[in-house]
Amino acid sequence: MTTTRRLAAILAADVAGYSRLIGDDEEGTLDRLRVIRAEVVDPSIAQYRGRIAKTTGDGFLAEFASVVDALRCATEIQTNMVGGNAGIAAEKRIEFRIGINMGDVVVEDGDLFGDGVNVAARLEGLAEPGGIYVSARVQEDAGGKLDLTFDDLGEQTLKNIARSVRVYRVRPATVGKTQSASPVEIALTLALPDKPSIAVPCRQVELLVPHDGEQILNRAQSRSARFHRGDRRFRSPRR
Repeated sequence: MTTTRRLAAILAADVAGYSRLIGDDEEGTLDRLRVIRAEVVDPSIAQYRGRIAKTTGDGFLAEFASVVDALRCATEIQTNMVGGNAGIAAEKRIEFRIGINMGDVVVEDGDLFGDGVNVAARLEGLAEPGGIYVSARVQEDAGGKLDLTFDDLGEQTLKNIARSVRVYRVRPATVGKTQSASPVEIALTLALPDKPSIAVPCRQVELLVPHDGEQILNRAQSRSARFHRGDRRFRSPRR
């Protein structure tokens, strides 16, 4: 057994309402999750140089060397999910909650353990369906590098975490009155609730650089097109 320690960005994700979805349609839900894993999750993680360290029935744990890559991956996954769920009744949608933390982890035969992992998992538990929550370390490291805004939710007490953790909700950077929201911004805005909060912008509006969002959108549109062939979306494959 090989055990090492390293600093890593940890992305934890699970399916909101998984037990209810399984109870309503076990076979169909599992089929749809296999499609989403193959067409959305795995390609996005590979695109941003991450790796899946663990999977569960309703989620997964991924490791990245960079918080920027982890955030780009999370943003792309949630954008794809919004597009893929279009036209599906709310109670039947598969929606991920995502938490991201940067911290010291223990790597044991490829699996991840430690406080850094636990914090990411607790952040995911706080997030709403379609949402992305991150720790202060992630917000600090990603500041000024992405067209995202971090809403400060304050110090939070997380289950089985000895210290309080400052938590941020991720959403698109604020669009000025003279600017139009891109499809990526619209998709993410739809995925996140409209709640009052303190905005901590990564970049001033006038300095927004669109290439990251356009690249994510192009990949999202390409992958989403595969779901929509034959009005398939995230419905179960035909047998």
